[in-house]
This record gives sequence, structure tokens and C-alpha cells, in this order.
Amino acid sequence: MRFGKKGKLSPRYVGPYQILKDIGKGAYELDLPNELALVHPIFHVSMLKKCIGDPVSIIPIEGLGVDESLSYEDVPVDILDRQVKRLRNKEVASIKVLWRNHLVEGAIWEDEADMKSHYPHLFPSTPIQA
Repeated sequence: MRFGKKGKLSPRYVGPYQILKDIGKGAYELDLPNELALVHPIFHVSMLKKCIGDPVSIIPIEGLGVDESLSYEDVPVDILDRQVKRLRNKEVASIKVLWRNHLVEGAIWEDEADMKSHYPHLFPSTPIQA
């Protein structure tokens, strides 16, 4: 996941960073920290978001664990809620998952069966009663 992007319709941003100078038509050079030294500092205006101080949309770079390929692994932390949707012929169970480096408002609904197969440690084992 590049810069915390999860799903094509839910972009995440890192920052805020100061604009150093205007480079031509619609491009800006940013003052990036040393952790992002491998990233080219010039961005098109379409890749930037005005910082209005909304802490929900900004992920701090400290403690994010960005590797050399400028990506990080999203790890589920907790299950906040569970729901079962009834379709015509079956029931689909979903769970609301809180991911590391995201706020509670950023928790998303995931398929319970997929999450059980990938992250079995999140689900408490229930003893089988005879």
C-alpha cells in the first residue's frame, strides 16, 4: 500500500509539509522529512490536499514503518462490531475492523470469513460444548 492507500476510493495522505517553491504550471516542491528522502519532492497539484487541520485525514509519518519501497503493512488491531446481512439464500457476516495507524472513525467493514482466514488471532477461541 503506497502512502497508506487502502482501496481505490479511499485515499490517505501523509503530512502536512511546507511548500518550498512553485515549479512551473501546477507543480510544487515540498519540504519532505529525511524519512521520505527516496521520494521525489516535486508533486503535481492534483496529488496535494490543502491542510485545513483535519486530524482524521492526516496520518503521521512517525511510527508508520515505511520501508524502502515507500509502503507499509496495514495490521488489524481490534474488532469493534459485528453484523449479519441476510440475502435471499444466505447470510453474510461482516466485522468492523480497527486498523493500526488509523483512528476509530477510520474503521471499515470487512468480510468475517476472509478476516478469520488471514488474521485468526483476532477471534477468540470458544470452547466446544458437548
